[in-house]
Amino acid sequence: MSPRTDVSPITVHHPLFARFYARFSVAADKSAGIAGIRAELLASLSGRVIEIGAGNGLNFPHYPATVGEVVALEPEGSLRALALRAADGTGVPVEVVPGVAEALPVDSESFDAAVMSLVLCSVRDVPRALREVRRVLRPGGELRFFEHGLARTAGAARVQRALDRTVWPRLFGGCHTARDTVAALEDAGFRGIRYERLRVPERGIAAPTSPCVLGVAHNP
Repeated sequence: MSPRTDVSPITVHHPLFARFYARFSVAADKSAGIAGIRAELLASLSGRVIEIGAGNGLNFPHYPATVGEVVALEPEGSLRALALRAADGTGVPVEVVPGVAEALPVDSESFDAAVMSLVLCSVRDVPRALREVRRVLRPGGELRFFEHGLARTAGAARVQRALDRTVWPRLFGGCHTARDTVAALEDAGFRGIRYERLRVPERGIAAPTSPCVLGVAHNP
């Protein structure tokens, strides 16, 4: 990895949420079909990849052999420790490092692709984070994204916004349910955005985090 010398690693401490997420995410990969979504998200990637907000490393087994290296950033210490363990069992070289999306500790134009999955909901400054992603991607590089976000119906969106103003971020490590990922990518200057809307889980009772988007955007 080529680290920047002008950025100090920043960490996040959410120990209670980290323990909950570590258990819930593993179960959701199976019960809600998220493992299959991760595989679709990462299919056909190649070259040097930066994963922003790696969590406990559940994406790692799904990277194809065409990927030469993954630099995985995770700011939360407990989740980063789990990601380090997960990195040991993958067929693709994965380096797990501390860092936040708003100040990526890597050189400009040093990656062929970036991956963000279920992370923009908890980023403190989304526009700044996406500017950083564009900075570290080479021209023409792509961002793969899988995010939950703003519901398409007015009633559900009102519920999401009410939750975001009150209890949801406090309970779930800074998560927000009503962010519009596609609009944020467009505002940040990404182009060639292709995506599909998903409901996760596909069946059963919907949660505030059920509306999702899965897609790819390009750094022009």
